[in-house]
Amino acid sequence: MKRSFTTTAVAAAGLAMLGLSTFGTAQAAESITVVSWGGGYTQSQIKAYHEPFTAETGITIRSEDYNGGLAEVKAQVEAGSVIWDLVDVELSDAVRGCDEGLLETIDHSILPPGDDGTPAKDDFMEGTLFECAVANIVWSTIYAYDKSKLTGAVPKTIADFFDTKKFPGKRGIRKNAKPILEMALMADGVASGDVYDTLSTDAGIDRAFKVLDRIKKDVLWWEAGAQPPQMLADGEVLMTTAYNGRIFNAQVVENKPFVIVWDGQVWDLDLWVIPKGAPNKETALKFIAFSTDTKRNAAQASYISYGPVRKSAAPLVSTHAETGIDMKPHMPTAPENFKNALQNDFEFWADHQDELNERFNAWLAK
Repeated sequence: MKRSFTTTAVAAAGLAMLGLSTFGTAQAAESITVVSWGGGYTQSQIKAYHEPFTAETGITIRSEDYNGGLAEVKAQVEAGSVIWDLVDVELSDAVRGCDEGLLETIDHSILPPGDDGTPAKDDFMEGTLFECAVANIVWSTIYAYDKSKLTGAVPKTIADFFDTKKFPGKRGIRKNAKPILEMALMADGVASGDVYDTLSTDAGIDRAFKVLDRIKKDVLWWEAGAQPPQMLADGEVLMTTAYNGRIFNAQVVENKPFVIVWDGQVWDLDLWVIPKGAPNKETALKFIAFSTDTKRNAAQASYISYGPVRKSAAPLVSTHAETGIDMKPHMPTAPENFKNALQNDFEFWADHQDELNERFNAWLAK
């Protein structure tokens, strides 16, 4: 997808080398340490990945939590004392960690074909396989509203979020240039495929900020993911941008009358990476192959509303493990939700983050 981070081909010989039949052999480590973000997300991984992997192989998973970033990985690698075998990271950290030599490269031939026989290179969504990383979920920034606060017409498009004449009321927005600038351009009629080309020009940047100007006086800014659903629940805002999993939890577990508007969603990835010099690299590779196969990729969606990255997994998404509701409509990648979706472009933000954040902060201070 992006210069040196493009998807590699899946070789049949590699599949044979690391077939599922090799799991649980005498050569395998007795345990591996898998690091993730904690909370409901890690619990979904434990249920969908860890427990089945241990049941099939006898290999124990030691689960640890962290707060993201590469600092701990870098410290372990530079000290020559790596204790983590596998880490769940955001895309920016996966690419940067690979560039800096902190991560092992991953031969994509280890990944099994989809259950329908599709080779992994074609079964994974475009832009989800990288030199040092394999994606496991899709999550997105969306906007949501409280339907109990509206009568008559309801918001349906990304343009409605920025239309305070049609829908008067406060808006909640993350206090960051990303991804509200992208959402502003889509609201102004820029096709999702043209957003980053537009935002790469002075005129495009000006255009995005003109859209933000329309609602600036009505914005309440948030910084932590737990804030948007609370702002909606407290009636502080009529609509707010948010992480889709946070709104889903409020909807389903807490029975809040919230509605997600998927039009103009900006989606992103979490990925598996192996720190350079991991003590149990081969077993970590087996876990990656296992946890991202069709069945496991679909199984995680029974616990949290983050979409599978395998095309063959999408039809297998079923019901929520606790409530029994149908999970398909809650996936960022559901066909109905994905009609006008934009993937966050890490390379664009790597190149332009400083200047756009400076412009955004100056705009905020006016």
